[in-house]
Amino acid sequence: MFSFTFGIISAEAIAAVKQRGMLLAGTATTVDEAIALEESGVEVVIAEGSEAGGHRGSFLADFESSMIGTIALVPQIVDATRVPVVASGGVMDGRGIAAALALGATAVQMGTAFLTCEEAGVSDAYKVAIVRARDNDTRLTRAFSGRPARGIVNRFMREPRLSLAAARRFGRPIDQFATRCCPKSITQRGVRTWPGAQGGSKK
Repeated sequence: MFSFTFGIISAEAIAAVKQRGMLLAGTATTVDEAIALEESGVEVVIAEGSEAGGHRGSFLADFESSMIGTIALVPQIVDATRVPVVASGGVMDGRGIAAALALGATAVQMGTAFLTCEEAGVSDAYKVAIVRARDNDTRLTRAFSGRPARGIVNRFMREPRLSLAAARRFGRPIDQFATRCCPKSITQRGVRTWPGAQGGSKK
C-alpha cells in the first residue's frame, strides 16, 4: 500500500503507484476531501477524525472547520464515496474497532495504540507520558512545526514564547530543528509527543 496525507498527489504520481501494483490510500478529514481523493483515483480513503494524534491532514478547508470526530466522520464518508474507508483517530482497542466497523469502515488505522510497544523504538519518557495521559491531556498546537498537530500538553505548548524564540534562533520551527539536529536528546526528554486523544487507554 502507498499512503499519503496533506492533500492530493499529482496524476503522474498516482499513475506511477498504480503501475507498480500498489494500493493507493489518501487521508481525508472531511467528506469533501474524501470525494476529492476518490475523484483523483485514490482506492482507499483514510477518515482521520479529530481525535487522531500527530499532524492534521486537512487540505480543502481550515483545520478548525475540519475538526470532525471519527464517529461522525466515518459514516458520512462511507455514504459519500464508493471506495473502502479506513477509520483513524481515537481507536485504541477492540471496542473502537467494533464501533468503526459498525459505522461502515472496512478497517481501522491505529497509531498511538502501538507507540508503547518495544518495536516502536520511542523513548521511555514518551511511553510513560502516553500511559499516564488522561482524556483531557492532549491539545492541538502549531508550536512545534507551524502546522496543527495533536500532542500531549507540555511546556512548549503552554508557553508560546518558547517556540517563537526557537524559530527565531534556528530559522525554522523547533520540530524541524529537533528532527534534523538532535533527535535522540529531544525525544529522550519527551519534548515532542504526538499521541491521539485516547492515549491513556493503552493497557
